[in-house]
Amino acid sequence: MEAHSPLGAILFFLIAAVIAVPLFRKFKLGAILGYLVAGILIGPQGFNFIDKPESILHFSEIGVVLLLFVIGLELNPDKLWSMRRHILGLGLGQLLISAAAIGVFILLFVGDMSTGVVIGLALGLSSTAFAIQLMAEKGILGTPIGRRGFSILLLQDLAVIPILFLVQSLATVSTGEAKPWWLGLGALVVLLLIGRFALNPMLTIVSRYGSRESMTASSLLIVVGAAYIMQESGLSMGMGAFIAGIMLANSHFRHQLESDIEPFKGLTLGLFFIAIGMTLDLRLFMQSPLVILGLAVGLMIVKTFIIAGLMRMAQVEWRQGLTIGLMLSQGGEFAFVVMGTATAGSILSLETAGQVNLVVGLSMALTSPLVSLISRLLKSKPQTTTESGRIEYSEEPEVMIMGFGRFGQTTGRILGANKIPFIALDKDAEHIDFVKRFGNQVHFGDASRLDVLEAAGIDHVRVVLIAIDDSNVAKHVIELVKQHYPKIKIIARAHNRADFWELQAAGADKVIREVFKGSLEAATDTLAFMGFTSGEALKSADRFEVHDEFLLQDALEHRDDTEKLIEIGRKGRADLERIFSADRSN
Repeated sequence: MEAHSPLGAILFFLIAAVIAVPLFRKFKLGAILGYLVAGILIGPQGFNFIDKPESILHFSEIGVVLLLFVIGLELNPDKLWSMRRHILGLGLGQLLISAAAIGVFILLFVGDMSTGVVIGLALGLSSTAFAIQLMAEKGILGTPIGRRGFSILLLQDLAVIPILFLVQSLATVSTGEAKPWWLGLGALVVLLLIGRFALNPMLTIVSRYGSRESMTASSLLIVVGAAYIMQESGLSMGMGAFIAGIMLANSHFRHQLESDIEPFKGLTLGLFFIAIGMTLDLRLFMQSPLVILGLAVGLMIVKTFIIAGLMRMAQVEWRQGLTIGLMLSQGGEFAFVVMGTATAGSILSLETAGQVNLVVGLSMALTSPLVSLISRLLKSKPQTTTESGRIEYSEEPEVMIMGFGRFGQTTGRILGANKIPFIALDKDAEHIDFVKRFGNQVHFGDASRLDVLEAAGIDHVRVVLIAIDDSNVAKHVIELVKQHYPKIKIIARAHNRADFWELQAAGADKVIREVFKGSLEAATDTLAFMGFTSGEALKSADRFEVHDEFLLQDALEHRDDTEKLIEIGRKGRADLERIFSADRSN
């Protein structure tokens, strides 16, 4: 049965993704491998539900473009600078040595320099998705050894654009179809000018006057527009998206953009891997299964020992270095992209690219079980804590402030003075522009959306302060955080007693009445001016605070019963008068 309509093709894609991806994740084989197998099953090599994968592959490349945009967004210059030693030492060393070793091996057998360079660079890359997932499962992602592994992956992500540019350059040399150099340079200048002077003002206007859908459309416009400009000038779409992401890396819209792009990126990237699976030629594997398997295992051995050796030079013990090396030893998702670019430019034959794709897919399948096996053999206990006894997240915020008005700013200033990292979210773009002039790190974002909170890094946060004006939104945020991150402590700001009850019932660990403390201070000063001693005034205020807190909790279960609340209030006033009378008589 074949899908003769676009709707039928979409149906088969969704069925394959819904079945294959959860199944492969259950057995810790990763979503990427699930997509590849799903593509094999529904493509010409399997049940032939879809018989023309090439057109789908061309469209699905937008997933790679969106991924490169998100990578650019995450490349904060300050973070890159703090990790520069590991990125340049471990990361660059791994890529160059691995690419050279693999490239020389290919050159000896094939005899073509371009083929050796392209395949060496492609297989020198690892799968960021696979490796990060494995490090997180082993509990080492937030540790010093995990950050070294992450530095290698980060350098590889940075190297993708130069590698694709190099492959395209080799392709234009072989085909002679290069566009004028000044066209690409001009497009780059135009893109940089737009990013510098137009993107933030445009997003500010959209956030102020547009709807949520307008913001999502703006995010897609930025990515697709940048990709189109680069493509029309003879450069890669991915380069345009990557540059656009970097231009917005320090923008306060960064987290909102990332969360808006994420659903499209996930779906189209999944479609890309399914399309790759459909184009995998299993006949090549059946013709020489031992050769393909041997190449996959050889690739993993070479990369494992190269990374372990570099780790040892960085004062990491061998067993930890071998474990990290094996986690990063597979071929990466960008190898498929490089192979596609190389075949389109006639650098590699379809058969050679197909063999490389099979090696990459097989190495992905072998990574997880081999990591589990080696971990047991080496009996290496994952390093999950620092000497102080807890995971070190030197770059991650530990407090998230939602709503950065006067209330949130005061808390932020105190946290900053105590060197406690925090991140603040607010929905008023003009207000954000103003408070950032004073050195505050605040970002544009809708705190009521889980994807925005995740993009802002809530998984590293220990405490959330909710200072949102709309009590209904604040209640929703409390419920959202409690549902998905139950260990996070939540402090919420309430405008009045009704808000207090609602926010406490929603699950806040601590609710603060906005004007209550100020009112107590005003009452204390008033009593002092009326002739009370300082001690008497403070005692009266303390008595009132304790009594009012008791009344507040007593009225919580009756918050929807107006008559009962009136009764509790009258009784409370009478009790308070008796308490104060007793104090004065004593």
